[in-house]
Amino acid sequence: MLQPIKHVLNRKRIILASGSPRRRELVENIGLKVELCPSLFEENLDPKTFNCFSAFVEETALQKVLEVENRLKSLGTPPDVVIGADTMVTLDGAMFGKPTSKKEAFVMLKSLSGRSHTVYTGVVVKSLDKVVKFTEKTDVVFGKLDDEQIQGYIDTGEPMDKAGGYGIQGVGGTFVERVEGDYFTVVGLPLYRLCSVLYELFKENK
Repeated sequence: MLQPIKHVLNRKRIILASGSPRRRELVENIGLKVELCPSLFEENLDPKTFNCFSAFVEETALQKVLEVENRLKSLGTPPDVVIGADTMVTLDGAMFGKPTSKKEAFVMLKSLSGRSHTVYTGVVVKSLDKVVKFTEKTDVVFGKLDDEQIQGYIDTGEPMDKAGGYGIQGVGGTFVERVEGDYFTVVGLPLYRLCSVLYELFKENK
């Protein structure tokens, strides 16, 4: 999708405001040259102050982008494009972020077992004065898991840095019965929508 503007993007300093190796791998796999700059934003927004999950993940992504952009500007190295994203797992109106303990991871995975949950990923792309925000959501159905399977997975260490306590692209993918929507939304960066936004932003420069 980005081939017609690849020469334009290659001249841009594109920053991925994330420390996620999964997001970096996704953009590198499609040939997009980016620099990784993890945001220092505390991610302390109160979900209760937002009227929907989409608004929450988009605002979190925006704050990540703004923090990174302002920091790089202050260092005299302003970026051309900053991309930020935030992913959240939801079930029965509750939001599941990254577990803070093995016990919390167990409770999360036990809740998801045998159920369908929804994953929201909010993305913000900022290029100079242009800001584009969007959210993609995907339903994920887990098979029925017993306690031994859940504990065995937690012991791998994989759940601890992932929203909802699992990584679909890793061992956690073995729990997934089916996905209804964009798989990459669950990984943490919906590629189709992201590439569509980049193309619209820069197609006039080609």
